[in-house]
Amino acid sequence: MNEIKKFPYTDILGWSVSRYDRFSNCKRQYYYDYYAKYDKDVPFEKIQFLKSLTSKALETGNIVHDIIRDMLRRFQKSSKPVNKDKFFKYSFDLAERYCGAKTFFENYYDNDIISVQEIYSKVKDMLENFIDSKRFSWIEKYAVPQSSEWVIEPNGFGETRINNYKAYCKVDFLFPVGDKIYIMDWKTGKPDEIKHMRQLTGYSLWANYHFGKPAENIEPIVVYLSPVYSETSVKIDDKKISDFAQTVEAETKEMYEYLVNIEKNIPKDKKDFPLTERTFFCKYCSYREICKGR
Repeated sequence: MNEIKKFPYTDILGWSVSRYDRFSNCKRQYYYDYYAKYDKDVPFEKIQFLKSLTSKALETGNIVHDIIRDMLRRFQKSSKPVNKDKFFKYSFDLAERYCGAKTFFENYYDNDIISVQEIYSKVKDMLENFIDSKRFSWIEKYAVPQSSEWVIEPNGFGETRINNYKAYCKVDFLFPVGDKIYIMDWKTGKPDEIKHMRQLTGYSLWANYHFGKPAENIEPIVVYLSPVYSETSVKIDDKKISDFAQTVEAETKEMYEYLVNIEKNIPKDKKDFPLTERTFFCKYCSYREICKGR
């Protein structure tokens, strides 16, 4: 496969599924996530601390992603089968280290006690679901021989271009088998069909842009690791690529409307980023401490 293209740094914002979701859900939360340094009322360090808060669900996902990443990278060095005892010891040690190094939303706001064992129990279930799956055996048999061509959570943010707009579509795992490129994206929470299909389409465009593979030879798969192992794939064709590219352009322009300088990515005043009317989101928002009027 070709090398991943590199781009010179620019200040202009880059579209991503997660960025536009944040923008759609709450403009104020979006402001704190991306433009904290412009806030005149709240110290930057305070906003960054709140942004760094993790949650039990989020950290479970982080741990699972990083363990699978490390396991796949190990396959690039050795094709030997996974030693489950060592694998799960490593998994617990990593979970313990991650949990001890972070401040949890549930503890900060609600004084809940965070149990490493509770989190690890869910992590272990998901990892077992994966390594006991037919897909894992298939990867060992058909993909490992070409492991030198794997792309596993590449460095950076997965920058690409869609309709000449900057975009970020960072894949979890991309690998060739035969004439096809497979893309796998791990999910540890509930299915979100619309969001996850958008992500898969974005990953397909990323692979098409960087490796020149035609759409019909790219198979993106979202992998749900809980409560049981399951997969959903999306078929990519030229029309879907064209429609998605138009969507990215439209959503990027929406976000541009909240800037006073597009090229330098300088936002309007914080008051121009209103609080969401869907107050359900506020219960789970890390910034609720500094939002006024809620």
